[in-house]
Formats: sequence, C-alpha cells, structure tokens
Amino acid sequence: MKPKELAQLCREYADSKKAEDIVVLDVSGVSSITDYFVIATANSEPHVRSIWHEIVDRLQRDHGQHAGKPEGAQQSQWVVVDYFDVVVHVMVKRVREEYNLEGLWNDATAVRPPVRRRAKKL
Repeated sequence: MKPKELAQLCREYADSKKAEDIVVLDVSGVSSITDYFVIATANSEPHVRSIWHEIVDRLQRDHGQHAGKPEGAQQSQWVVVDYFDVVVHVMVKRVREEYNLEGLWNDATAVRPPVRRRAKKL
C-alpha cells in the first residue's frame, strides 16, 4: 500500500470514531523520519484509546498492515502509532495545543481528504 493511501485510511478510521480536527501532513520533503503524519484530536483518554484501536485493528484486519507497539498507550493522552511511512498521533485537545505539531512542521504540505463520490440514484 502506498504511504498516502495508508495515511488517508488512518484519517478515515479516525473519523469513523469521531476524532476531531484530523490533519494529514506530507512531511516527506522536510523529514527523513517518515512521509506522512496523521494528527487527530480526541475529547478524552478513553476516546484516544478508541481512535487508535480502530486504526490499528482495521488496518491489520482489512489490509494486513501491522504497526509497532503504540507509544503512550499507558497514559492515553497522546498515542503515537508508527507505520514507518506514516506516523499517527492521537491526542487530547490540551496536549495537541501544547505541542502544536502543525506549527513545528509548518513547512509540510497538508493533504486534503479524498473526494467521496456519491452513488447515483436509480
């Protein structure tokens, strides 16, 4: 699976669990660590767990994609899931505002969500 497609799936799965302010950043031109960041906000620690579990479980079950052990899963205010080419950050609002990843990576390009096509009515 291509990194951009993986990042978009992470966005979709986070959205399915009602994550807020989901951003995908293409950091390939400014980072040697990864190609994409997916950043999502949760409204509580249980919500953080729900979001990252959804991403990990669905990617493994539906696409055979495996991540390393999520970092921060014990505290659950900020969890990082590493798919090598895509790094997912799920955090509560206060933590996201404090660390301001979008500001730190302001040279990165934001990736728009894919356009969803509506089914034609018969």
